[in-house]
Amino acid sequence: MASSLTCAGVVWAFLSFLCAAASCVGFFMPYWLLGSQLEKSVSFGTFRRCSYPVRDESRQMTVMVEQCGRYASFQAIPSAEWRICTVVTGLGCGLLLLVALTALMGCCVSELISRTVGRVAGGIQFLGGKCSCGEGMGM
Repeated sequence: MASSLTCAGVVWAFLSFLCAAASCVGFFMPYWLLGSQLEKSVSFGTFRRCSYPVRDESRQMTVMVEQCGRYASFQAIPSAEWRICTVVTGLGCGLLLLVALTALMGCCVSELISRTVGRVAGGIQFLGGKCSCGEGMGM
């Protein structure tokens, strides 16, 4: 197979793919915040949660649902900040994955990635990384 990448480009492509995959897995896992509530272990992320309280109207009390799941709708995400974080992190993961898959294709197809395209892809990857990591750094 012909490649349009140098050795450094091939290493960048594989590391990019691994980082994008790790970012996407982290985005989909509900373990961003861990704690306890009503003596039960709870965790949640931007759009998933595990062990959450619900109001049981028949017993007139709050009970813990001990299962993981997504919020019923986008508006059910607890705050506007978490909704923004969900969108920004999702876009960042999408950009990272797009660039990583394009770079991997460059390992197999000659003349797919030129020096200019590589620089633009690196810039997009940087932007995607800032989007998916910026929320945790107070950006």
